Amino acid sequence: MIRSLYSAARVDSASAPYDTIHLKVYYPAELSGSQDERMTGNVAPRKASAPFPVLVFFNGINLGPEAYHWLAVALAERGLAVVTFGWVGETIPGVIGLTSGIDLDKVRPDTYGSGPSSLALGPILNALNALNENAPWARSPLVGALDLNAVVLGGHSAGGTVALQNADRRYFPGVRGAFSYGGHTQASLMLGFPAGTVLAVSDEMPLLLIGGTRDGVIAASAARYQQEGAAIHDPITRTFDEAIGGARGDRHLWMIAGANHFTLAHPIDDTAGRGFLDLPAELDEHVAREHMARVIGDFALSVTRGVEFNPPEGATTK
Repeated sequence: MIRSLYSAARVDSASAPYDTIHLKVYYPAELSGSQDERMTGNVAPRKASAPFPVLVFFNGINLGPEAYHWLAVALAERGLAVVTFGWVGETIPGVIGLTSGIDLDKVRPDTYGSGPSSLALGPILNALNALNENAPWARSPLVGALDLNAVVLGGHSAGGTVALQNADRRYFPGVRGAFSYGGHTQASLMLGFPAGTVLAVSDEMPLLLIGGTRDGVIAASAARYQQEGAAIHDPITRTFDEAIGGARGDRHLWMIAGANHFTLAHPIDDTAGRGFLDLPAELDEHVAREHMARVIGDFALSVTRGVEFNPPEGATTK
């Protein structure tokens, strides 16, 4: 049985009204039959498998957390507590929308690497700690059920970028690894970086980079990152090749033939975001999502619980 609960986190550095994150926490549960359970809908966590590793998922820009509900449920069925969130704020300079929580002031040439580039992750982890410790305001059924020393970061598109950049124990000691779909660390020209810059990520963290060969959004966004007429725009592969140092054997690149930018997200809200830029997928996306959920679940359990991870066929490892 998978259940979820809602919570909230305040971002002290943000200005009202854009200073509140709304969280949804999915977790393995078991019915007790209690009157409180029947009246509130709050169902206790499954004690036999608690405390659960925690996976925090960063949405793509203007993609609601409901697009990742299917993945959150699939991963919770593997024994993870999965957190999705919605936060309306600045997405790119001067634009308001549903944000991935990136701190634009920390991704400039003179600031990158000086601190976390996520405005959301610290407040989210604080809120989870309050749920875990039953802070008075939290009113939590998850007391003692979250292993905040076994955190995985994940994300889609810009959210994948946030996950990769913030998987760093200098900033968040409980983080054990990260994955992304359609995310990369090639730096935006509008933030002051030279064309073609790829920003480094921690070389001490297991990582899983996933992309699709039919990603029309990344292709259409090339002007954000490189000069017109530059070489083929392949920022996911460049991130794997150039941003991740060393050869540890636990960093993986998996490009899925026929998948597009939004294969991971389902259902898609066509009234928001940039879905109109994408290319048609050339595979069964339902089957692809099932495969991704298995691989992502295996990866998350490998970095938090030591379960062996076998990279999918066609993946590159270093």
